[in-house]
Amino acid sequence: MRVPFFVLTGAISFAALTSTIRASDYPVTVESCGRPLTFEEAPQRAVVHDLNMSEIMFALELQPHMVGLTGITGWYKTTPDFDKARGDLPELAPKHPTVENLLSVDPDFFFAGWYYGMKPGGEVTPETLAAFDIPVYVLTESCVHLEKNRPDVTLETLYGDVRNIGAIFGVEEKADALITEWKARVADIEAATSARETLRVFLYDSGDDKPFTAGRFAMPTALIEAAGGINIMQDVDTSWGRVGWESVGERNPEFIILLDYGDGGQDLINFLEAHPLMSETDAVKHRRYLPLKYGEITPGPANIHAIEKLTRALYPDAL
Repeated sequence: MRVPFFVLTGAISFAALTSTIRASDYPVTVESCGRPLTFEEAPQRAVVHDLNMSEIMFALELQPHMVGLTGITGWYKTTPDFDKARGDLPELAPKHPTVENLLSVDPDFFFAGWYYGMKPGGEVTPETLAAFDIPVYVLTESCVHLEKNRPDVTLETLYGDVRNIGAIFGVEEKADALITEWKARVADIEAATSARETLRVFLYDSGDDKPFTAGRFAMPTALIEAAGGINIMQDVDTSWGRVGWESVGERNPEFIILLDYGDGGQDLINFLEAHPLMSETDAVKHRRYLPLKYGEITPGPANIHAIEKLTRALYPDAL
């Protein structure tokens, strides 16, 4: 069996956690869902779940440290740019990975999240993989599924994950440069929209009887705020979940984000415009929609471009 290179212990003080350690300063310790995770060296055989987390790795040019990914083609998430960045990295499972899928490539690291490849009490969790000396970094947005007392989602939720992945793999300077660039772009948006009226925004992912949407702990809430709007479901105490159409209609969204499943959101638009309640909302009456793809609304590098797109859609003359 491979000699374990990581230590996971509650005895490490959180005061020692840092994302500013240089690559030569291993061991490094980061926080993952409130637990310290320590690495004696950079992982060399990482497996990453889902498009958005893979894009974080790609943005940091960490493909040489990866031996596979999971959860892409089974959900129709791939894009030409993603495929180019992925190169010849194999997909070990098109949807949810099993322990057997992961062990087939002898990984030394897994990057996933709760309901992003892992399910509480399921086969693949940080605890089950610890038995095979495989440390797991958990996507911060997803931590709320196990710990309800979490901070509201902000762009720092994304930045923190990028910093931590940069620290784990010894590419802190790349991570810092990315975050600096992103913050500058977001600052330009905030300056352009600060005097504008805050518009009411609803995200419609899917669902006929009850819409599946983003609540207070889901990344779109932070994206909408950064673009100058407000998520009308930001008081819903969950990340992603279902609400009632009556609640949506009462809050009368002025703009609707649609999850683009490959048709530009047209099926969702058709449903909304035929819906007796939603057809009377300001957003639908004025056909104010923006389709965004999965990678743009889940935590990852595409979030910044999504904020810019949303800002232009909300306030056409702002940028």
